[in-house]
Amino acid sequence: MVLQVPLFRLQCGVNSYDWGKVGKDSAAAKFAAATPAEGFSIQEDKPYAELWMGTHPSNPSKDVESKRTLLDMVQQNQQLMSTEITEKFENKLPFLFKVLSIGKALSIQAHPNKKLAEQLHKKDSKNYPDDNHKPEMTIAITPFDGLCGFRPLAEISHFLSSVPSLQKLVGESKAKEFQGAVSGQETSDKKEDEEKNKKALQTLFTSLMQSKPEDVEQASKDLIAAAKKEGSDFAGGGGPSNTGKELADLVVRLDSQFPGDIGLFVLFFLNYVKLEVGEAMFLKADDIHAYLSGNIIECMAASDNVVRAGFTPKFKDVDTLTSMLTYSYAPIEEQKMNPVDYPYVTLNREAYSSGSAATLYDPPIEEFSVVKTDLKKKGAKATFEAIEGPSIFICTSGEGKISVGPKVEEIKTGYVYFVGSTAEVVLESEGEEFTTFKAFCELHGKEDADGKEKL
Repeated sequence: MVLQVPLFRLQCGVNSYDWGKVGKDSAAAKFAAATPAEGFSIQEDKPYAELWMGTHPSNPSKDVESKRTLLDMVQQNQQLMSTEITEKFENKLPFLFKVLSIGKALSIQAHPNKKLAEQLHKKDSKNYPDDNHKPEMTIAITPFDGLCGFRPLAEISHFLSSVPSLQKLVGESKAKEFQGAVSGQETSDKKEDEEKNKKALQTLFTSLMQSKPEDVEQASKDLIAAAKKEGSDFAGGGGPSNTGKELADLVVRLDSQFPGDIGLFVLFFLNYVKLEVGEAMFLKADDIHAYLSGNIIECMAASDNVVRAGFTPKFKDVDTLTSMLTYSYAPIEEQKMNPVDYPYVTLNREAYSSGSAATLYDPPIEEFSVVKTDLKKKGAKATFEAIEGPSIFICTSGEGKISVGPKVEEIKTGYVYFVGSTAEVVLESEGEEFTTFKAFCELHGKEDADGKEKL
């Protein structure tokens, strides 16, 4: 059956995890309540963590009118995604779109690459529920902070010398061995130096992650005592990326959430990043990270595979984590994305005069890209050219109209719409502030990390 107007409002489920924001403080919960599932209402004492928009079987979205799952719809109507995308991604939407509301630290984690995901799923389907990889992108919709990727090696060496409890936990001899191995070549771009540095980092980090629980407990007491006493002098006054006061406050905050956790020491290995609204970062498969607080838009390959090793009551898999990581090390600026104007949208005169914009976040993978559209005047319009692939829109603030051909629907904060392949989409603002995010997949014209076009 060919559907003439492929525009469907979706009902999307929200997951309640311990790390979510509580009650109406959670953007994920408020957005879910805009199109509530039967029986759903926000409970003021319950944490709400993730709004899922997509076809993943763990929490599939549904068409509001027909009550059919989006997965059923795209499987029965190839035109909704395009024949090419349907065949390549086996009748499933290639991306999973989310809103995360983070009240306290998520687990220290990484997502497996495709080959490892297949192995983990075959070996342990309970803890690794699918066989797909999970590169992901994060866009802040409120101020956000988190841990992302390994710090520059000189910073790690500095902390090994200036944080006695960290040095004691990894062992003085292993700390000095690492410092000696990387000294003088911390920023070398020679391949042999980089490989040597990564090996040294893996050895040291694995040693930390294999620490005995009783040793971590004692070391964390010493660490917290130092953070509270030393203030701005903590961790040798910090480093190029973070001040001593900032790190001391972070250690105390995380200890209040996960007392005595190994993650309190992992943070000296990872970049501590803060994102302002609209800033973004991209995480490849096998990159280590931990989100700490804020509301974000997240888009990823359609997977729910997570390898955890700290800041969590859930299943931990330290051996897999320490063996799978890329051990890439770089300043956080290299993890942040550089969004650009989206070329396939036309703004009307009202939109241009008010400083409205359409911004593209385009990671070096083929499963997804995201466009943020800000319409800042009543009557401002954005017209999206038709693409050969599916899209999902969510409104994060304001209200307006969304239309495909003759079909015009209202769209308010929290409303989610699916748009099928080859459909031109028009957004029109009903007020002074109207913001939407569009996740989409279009195979042609995407480039990989080496700048080569993907076909």
